[in-house]
Amino acid sequence: MSHSPIVVIGAGYVGKRLLQRLDDSKNIELGRSSSLNLDSDQTLPIRLPDSYRLLYTVPPSPEHDHDVRLQNLLGMLQRAPERFTYISTTGVYGDHQGGIVGELSALLATSDRAKRRLSAESILRVWAQQQGVALTILRTPGIYGPARLGIERIRNGEPLICESDAHPGNRIHVDDLVSCCIAALRSNAAADIYNVGDGDHRSRTLFSKEVARQAGLKMPPEVSREETGKLAAESRIVDTTRMQEQLGVNPKYANAEDGIRASLVTVSVVTSDSFRR
Repeated sequence: MSHSPIVVIGAGYVGKRLLQRLDDSKNIELGRSSSLNLDSDQTLPIRLPDSYRLLYTVPPSPEHDHDVRLQNLLGMLQRAPERFTYISTTGVYGDHQGGIVGELSALLATSDRAKRRLSAESILRVWAQQQGVALTILRTPGIYGPARLGIERIRNGEPLICESDAHPGNRIHVDDLVSCCIAALRSNAAADIYNVGDGDHRSRTLFSKEVARQAGLKMPPEVSREETGKLAAESRIVDTTRMQEQLGVNPKYANAEDGIRASLVTVSVVTSDSFRR
């Protein structure tokens, strides 16, 4: 990896985990905690290095039909980064009725959230070409990990859609997503669009039941899709071949059981340590 620092814009769940793994004091975190407000600010709170790589994790504002926050950031940059990595969503593919989608599949986004992400991708592609920046877009499914297992929903007895009505699932453990981000920020990684995921396409129902089993919780009730009123839910299987073969990332947690187990252990260790202080 090149020695230029990484600037993480919007260092939340994913960004903070990336910075913890790299553990390099040269790297920079910019978010609300560091006085950056992309909804209103006109300038960055610090001067960026002459040479840097940028990871952008900020979601678009739901108040607009395009990504105003991203546009604001691009206007603030005193100089363009060497590489720009953007975390998008697999929601841009929309409903493919359970079919396999690759990076060249039709973009059938229907939700406002997914449409805003498509807008952001378009803005970035134009800007990156103008600035000569190597742009990598990571189209990301649901992210899970420590404290992100939906345990409260299970404890509250929220019903799951019965497996016969459930759709294939697409998700990735946060640590595997961090590996994808690091690979994308390397100078030798091809700047491109990559679907990311663990390759384990079990439904949300089966995933939640495995969380309940490992956490020792009562199994949630199951209802039909008709009973939930979610008759038009999107369905697709995300192909991550390019992530593995070109980005060079093979998920550590390709099996959801392993990812859930590691996430529960991490939460337990953090909780235990907090009582020792």
